[in-house]
Amino acid sequence: MRLTPESILGAYRQGAFPMADPATGAVSWYRPEPRAILPTDGWHLPRRLKRSVRKFELTSDRDFEGVIDGCAARPASWISPELRAAYLALHRAGHAHSVEARAEGKLVGGIYGVAIGAAFMAESMFHRATDAGKAALVGLLQHLSARGFHFCDIQMVTPATVQFQPIQIPNTAYIRLLEGAVDLDRPWGTFGVASSPSV
Repeated sequence: MRLTPESILGAYRQGAFPMADPATGAVSWYRPEPRAILPTDGWHLPRRLKRSVRKFELTSDRDFEGVIDGCAARPASWISPELRAAYLALHRAGHAHSVEARAEGKLVGGIYGVAIGAAFMAESMFHRATDAGKAALVGLLQHLSARGFHFCDIQMVTPATVQFQPIQIPNTAYIRLLEGAVDLDRPWGTFGVASSPSV
């Protein structure tokens, strides 16, 4: 499948997402089994993290490029130049969004992904300060909940997301959730106003 914004959106609608081989840059499409999601009406915010979030200024879509580059800045990254270009195009078209965490005005963490209907597919997050990436995820989840999104797809449970108590479901169940969400109208809206974060 040729990598374009349209092909990525089409794959998401079928439950797949792209990743590049860190060594070769070759893009493959994945459907993890089971699939990990965070329902926007049922995720867990640990008390310690709730206090930590207050240390950061959270914004959305102010530095999408900085966030994707922060996520890619690791020894072996699945975000190839081709994928980076495709997600920047998705962002310019209004499909891909970022949430940034700043401390003293500097970008220290963030998360990005793609919104389709009432589903949000989180792709990657990073941090340069303790809890900064998790704070961005908290802001994202609060925004999605306030805007009426159904769930945030995090693909797989990781050490960074396990404390949010994600749900792991079979791919068949994930596809049913996806089909019930992707054709709904959920504008991204104004972050921090429409969502009124309560941490």
